Amino acid sequence: MEGEVLRDDQWERLRAFVPGGRKGKRGPRSDGRRFFDALLWLARSGARWRDLPEDRFGPYQTVKRRYYRWIEQGVFDRIFEAVASDPDMEWLAIDATVVRAQAQAAGGRQKKGGPQAQALGRSCSGFGTKIHAVVDALGLPVRFALGPGQQSDMTPACELLYGLHALLVLGDRAYDADCVYDLVREQGGSPVIPPRRHRRCQHGYDRFAYKQRWGIEGFFAKLKQWRRIATRYDKLAATFLGFVKLVSIMLWLK
Repeated sequence: MEGEVLRDDQWERLRAFVPGGRKGKRGPRSDGRRFFDALLWLARSGARWRDLPEDRFGPYQTVKRRYYRWIEQGVFDRIFEAVASDPDMEWLAIDATVVRAQAQAAGGRQKKGGPQAQALGRSCSGFGTKIHAVVDALGLPVRFALGPGQQSDMTPACELLYGLHALLVLGDRAYDADCVYDLVREQGGSPVIPPRRHRRCQHGYDRFAYKQRWGIEGFFAKLKQWRRIATRYDKLAATFLGFVKLVSIMLWLK
């Protein structure tokens, strides 16, 4: 799709982290930039692997195999850590969103962990996956995790926030739990979380700062503009998460 290609400045930031491309006797072994552009095309269009234009990106089987190899080698993790190394820690926001999964996403093989390991489940909104994320004061992703659609927002909350030292941590009522409060305060921050109605002691919170939760909502809105993420077709959680990391990298590079 037009416009979904790397700019020269973006490629210069990524080049050092892209494996392959070293010249041999017959020229470069692989074109990392074209491969990255192919993944961007797939992420934006939501198309099947076999629909990848061969005249622009080469055989889809080659692109697919390399994508799976990058996931196994942790290439996307290294690139994300590099581009997201300097977040704005004035405040952090945590939340989760549900992504609807199509029938093609079901049926994970047992040697891959079976359905339970693929972050798929049924909630009141149907069959889907839940994306948990933490963003910085600029609305850029810092950490994320996948879970089945019925998973509570609180389940991975402490793990996602551990080691992140921010002045304020913003969350909705789903994160009103003592373990979150204790963790945030131990790390030198202040929780900005409305209390649940059933709490015996209704604690106060900074209502003005709470309005900054637009950052996490904006992140999810931008994430779902990429059709490969807005609807899940991938059977494996790692495959789907790879595209989430890819789009997060592009948000940082903008």
